[in-house]
Amino acid sequence: MKLEGRIAVVTGSASGIGAAIAEAFAAEGARVAGIDLRPSGCELSLEADVTDEEAVRGAVAAVVERWGRVDILSTNAGIAVRKPVEELESHDWDRVIAVNLRGVFLASKYALPHMGSGAAIVHMASVVGLTGTRNRAVYTATKGAIVALTRNMALDYAGRRIRVNCICPGFTRTPLTEKLFADPEREARFTALHPLGRLGEPEDVARAAVFLASEDAGWITGVALPVDGGFTAGQAADI
Repeated sequence: MKLEGRIAVVTGSASGIGAAIAEAFAAEGARVAGIDLRPSGCELSLEADVTDEEAVRGAVAAVVERWGRVDILSTNAGIAVRKPVEELESHDWDRVIAVNLRGVFLASKYALPHMGSGAAIVHMASVVGLTGTRNRAVYTATKGAIVALTRNMALDYAGRRIRVNCICPGFTRTPLTEKLFADPEREARFTALHPLGRLGEPEDVARAAVFLASEDAGWITGVALPVDGGFTAGQAADI
């Protein structure tokens, strides 16, 4: 097992990609604590809002009290508002920034003091943080920020031998995207953006998270890894 005996904290663990990652970590031998607004199926399920500093501090403290340390942090909590800048309300901007970016900051801030040599952080970014996509201004901004934050954290914590990477999924079937794929014609257009000919599944991303969290990726840090069916490779249409 790739993660035997490791202590993992997974935010956004109750559904979608976060739930798939928590399950994959556990299947590889990790003890998994999930942090989410709702109960999750993790060995240790902690209900907390990732935007609430005291709640995040308390959740991480509960993990450390139970298991003594944190070896892996996987940050997945996220929301989306699909509007261009001029149509965004300020409260929408603030909420998406709070969940998608402040949540990553807080989870990292309180987990890092309990992480030692060989620990790994895997943030969840997106292909839209690498390429941009119309009508997703604030979501794209947060995911681009996570890519940049990943690189900076990789430099900041390399001296402690803590690796920091992020995953950039293509369009993946989760509760966050289910409305996008409700219309068959729209689903077909999204599928066509991925040269491998299908949308992603949470398990596709979870396998990459296991790799980045494991010693198989022991000499990889500061990377934004697309897991996207070829989305970021370029335009697949014959033009």
